[in-house]
Amino acid sequence: MSVPLRYVLHQGPVLSGLAHAVMSARKATPGAQPSLPGPQIDTTIGPRPPDLVRDYIKHVGGDPGAYRGRVPAHMFPQWAFGLQARTFEGIKYPLQKALNGGCRLEINGPLPLGEPYHVTGRLEDIDDNGRRAILHARTVTGTDEVPEAVVAHMYAFVPLGGGEKKKGPKKESPRVPEDAREVAFWKIGPRAGFEFAKLTGDFNPVHWIPAYARAAGFRYCILHGFATFARAIEGLNRGLFAGDTERLKTIEVKFTKPLVLPASVGLYVRDDEVYVGDAPGGPAYLVGTYSVRS
Repeated sequence: MSVPLRYVLHQGPVLSGLAHAVMSARKATPGAQPSLPGPQIDTTIGPRPPDLVRDYIKHVGGDPGAYRGRVPAHMFPQWAFGLQARTFEGIKYPLQKALNGGCRLEINGPLPLGEPYHVTGRLEDIDDNGRRAILHARTVTGTDEVPEAVVAHMYAFVPLGGGEKKKGPKKESPRVPEDAREVAFWKIGPRAGFEFAKLTGDFNPVHWIPAYARAAGFRYCILHGFATFARAIEGLNRGLFAGDTERLKTIEVKFTKPLVLPASVGLYVRDDEVYVGDAPGGPAYLVGTYSVRS
């Protein structure tokens, strides 16, 4: 299913937030860093358009009928990503090179469809070892009834290229355990990055412009980390929770390998562990853990 281009009209906050953060980083004083945690940014967003929510759910493999009157928690980047970018203002890093390193999502209550949300964001921490910086931002989405309905911890990975290289054997890349069980399988097309960008506003060119992706060192565009994340959650909903979209309580993942498009990958589980990879024993693109409501 091709995502309508008109949804780009709903992505203004994300696009402006990303552009402003990149320009702010270029103007920042070299070596200057903010005191951490940073200041809290608060905003209120209007109700999410029902057709955008429906097509987003379908795009990531979910069932819109399972979310009657609700917005999936994993859609939070559509309104929180721009706010996250604003929390990075004033820090001197090449944010145009940033990649999604991972996320922890805590689901404490529903996000009703047709209601405004109160959203807050704050830069919590920066881990800089000279070779890369990991920016940890926390965003909270809530309603009047449940102020902290969805709490997301997002980790942006920024390559720096400097610092002393680690000595010793190269660290082995994460793999899907041999005894993990497959609960979902997807064939993801070459335009999936562009389709997800239209739904969320994350138009980082590495996800949808082949020439840019090749210049960045990939043979083709790579899928958004949050697209893989959303597919993983919907795979759990369908393959493990019998379609119950309210069963998941928390999920924490790392994006361990870029998922180059097109791709055929599976979702695998072992106890409370979750993986997205080629096959048991094969490389993993996402690794994490989850918990459920009893």
